[in-house]
Amino acid sequence: MVELQVKTRQHAGMHLHLWETDKFKTITFLLMAKAPLQEQNVTARALLPHILQGGTKTYDNRKKLKQKLDDMYGATFSADVQKKGEQHVLTFRMDIAAERFLSDQTSLLQEALHVMHEVVYDPKIENGSFSNVIVDQEKRSLRQRIRSINDDKMRLANVRITEEMFKGEAYALPAYGRVEDLDSLDSKQIYSVYKEMLQNDRFDLYVIGSFDDSKLMETINALFKEDRQPQESTKAAAPSAPVKEVKIVHDHQKVKQGKLHMGYRTHTSFDDKDYEAAQVANGIFGGFPSSKLFTNVREKESLAYYAASRIESHKGVLMVMSGIEFDKYERAVEIINEQAKAMQDGDFTEDDVEQTKGMLINQALEAIDTPRGFAELSYHEAVARFSRSIQDRIEGIKKVTKKDVVRAAKKWELDTIYFLKGEDE
Repeated sequence: MVELQVKTRQHAGMHLHLWETDKFKTITFLLMAKAPLQEQNVTARALLPHILQGGTKTYDNRKKLKQKLDDMYGATFSADVQKKGEQHVLTFRMDIAAERFLSDQTSLLQEALHVMHEVVYDPKIENGSFSNVIVDQEKRSLRQRIRSINDDKMRLANVRITEEMFKGEAYALPAYGRVEDLDSLDSKQIYSVYKEMLQNDRFDLYVIGSFDDSKLMETINALFKEDRQPQESTKAAAPSAPVKEVKIVHDHQKVKQGKLHMGYRTHTSFDDKDYEAAQVANGIFGGFPSSKLFTNVREKESLAYYAASRIESHKGVLMVMSGIEFDKYERAVEIINEQAKAMQDGDFTEDDVEQTKGMLINQALEAIDTPRGFAELSYHEAVARFSRSIQDRIEGIKKVTKKDVVRAAKKWELDTIYFLKGEDE
């Protein structure tokens, strides 16, 4: 059994997850803010992590904030946005050196929490709103980042199949927002969304590393005193309805290689009893280099430059991704479908199951060897509102049988076939 001595508690409407360990030479702080994905605010929320890093009350531009971090023995601060199921998650991260490795007695932990708190709660304000200069700059940067997706055809194919497969569902919304919203968004509107985030989002603060628990709590108690009233968390995602008809979508672009993506509804999410079995099924199907997709689609048939699959834990999605010649489309779809059916028919060995279980467990153990990996794995419980610890998941994988894998695979339903092909194809 893997031992992770993580203390959880609540403070001022915030969930704390404290892992005191000598495993790392740094202390990592991760503050995650979660709310349902919604069309009306997805782009404003996507801008927030960047605007908040643009300047605070004390450090009123990025340069001054960077200088402060440099003065803290090279501390780092970053923020990003992602979606988990149909939840929109803003993450603020700070890494500092563990104080036990410092020659002086500076309270770096206290300073770090002060800076993180100020970035989130005391941004640079002008006339009761965000600075227009910072907002305009971040809108330009976001516009460029979204447009750059067009240059990464694999990512573009993922975006397009998600739009088509989940049309009318919140999961179709991109975590990074939409270009069409940017022109109409101003600093006051974004500031209003920011205030809602502070008041209503579920906040989870992870502190991972070597620290003194009593000193840490003393600092948290002194800093995080806001009267927050987080809204009741919603389900991670709406359940998928049965597929009535497989959608087939072809896009044309100036590309040299086709991108064939196929989306399946797994009808299994994190809080399902078949969750671990579905992970093993995906591993055998396309999750590892030993998988059916890699072996049969790429190696034996030479149909693809790459072929793999991945699972999304909260919406219950299995996505197959492959890069193929344009004229191999029909055969590639056929053989991918054959591999999915083989999974449902139990056409794999007990050795395949045991080998995949071993690789999944190693993958989990490697993830918890990093603070971010540990937090990401642990955070599934907050998203799903379901208690299933990392240790329980690893033990669950060990118990998965071939019969369990077949049962999980039998729930798969092909929903959408997406093909990005050449302009003249």
